[in-house]
Amino acid sequence: MTTHGLLCYCRPGFEPELAAELTERAAARGLGGYARTERNSGYVVFGGDDGIALSQALPFRELIFARQKLRLLAELRGLDPKDRIAPMLEALTASTVGQGSPYGTIVVEHPDSDEAKPLAGLARSFGNALRPALRKAGLLAAQENDRLPRLHVCFVDGDHAFLGVGDPRDSAPWPLGIPRLRLHADAPSRSALKLEEALLVLLDTDERERLLRPGMRAADLGAAPGGWSWVLARQNLQVTAVDNGPLRQHVIDSGLVQHLRADGFAWHPAKPLDWMVCDMVEQPSRVSARMAEWFREGWCRHAIFNLKLPMKKRWQETRQCLQRFEDEAGKPLIVRARQLYHDREEITVFATTDTRSHA
Repeated sequence: MTTHGLLCYCRPGFEPELAAELTERAAARGLGGYARTERNSGYVVFGGDDGIALSQALPFRELIFARQKLRLLAELRGLDPKDRIAPMLEALTASTVGQGSPYGTIVVEHPDSDEAKPLAGLARSFGNALRPALRKAGLLAAQENDRLPRLHVCFVDGDHAFLGVGDPRDSAPWPLGIPRLRLHADAPSRSALKLEEALLVLLDTDERERLLRPGMRAADLGAAPGGWSWVLARQNLQVTAVDNGPLRQHVIDSGLVQHLRADGFAWHPAKPLDWMVCDMVEQPSRVSARMAEWFREGWCRHAIFNLKLPMKKRWQETRQCLQRFEDEAGKPLIVRARQLYHDREEITVFATTDTRSHA
């Protein structure tokens, strides 16, 4: 069954938020669409008459609750375990007429849900069988080419799979959209992975080089036990860690982190800083207002902060808090937000005054 639309992955349990986001963003661009999903499935199908138009109108960088965005080519149900390849080749041949070039690589995966995790073995073995069949049919490049579109096969059951295409410029480069990061032995807490992922996902390579230069000065609000300060110090930034609680001693011993016992909601620097980061547990509306104050007063040029979401109406709260932040900042900003893999009931926001960054 060929389908027009998008296939997006998300954190299990946040399917309604992603569905609401896709629906609202599509409508704002004058496109109709309908979301189909199940709670805790880890994915949303967003159908529409023109999948290409939907994909162009909903760029991946703008999406908050999507880990991955793919243009849906086909949904195949009732696959025969003895021959899943033939119907996939048939569907792909029909859907890629006129494409002009084969796919650069193939990713066989499954949603990041408890129900789908037993499919990991099938995904690995099936990829090994499908690759030569795709090459023989002229649908896959002889050598992997990450500049060409990626073919994704997503199994949601042994006899049920989606076929989608990922644009290398408009999708996540990692399987399932998840960057696999390892917690460093010296990291003061697992929260360090949040900031490491944020720097990898929310900034591009050029921005990381321009905006994270040795010697820059930063503040970490609500720093204890020091996970985010430690990440910034590893980038050779000078960090003021603001928290009434203690920091791990080895973070201070780096010589790059100064611990200031103060309230992150009250303290501000005497002189403007390059960076401010914040992972304080507080109502998202209060955090967004405080972050806006930092930009309005010119206390920082770049920031990464988390907004802890309520249990209900999470998309509405997200939209309202981000709008409040931009309105109250009082100056033009580039703002990107994403629910990261290492986030839980929260989203992470990157904001900058840098005019060379792109929305």
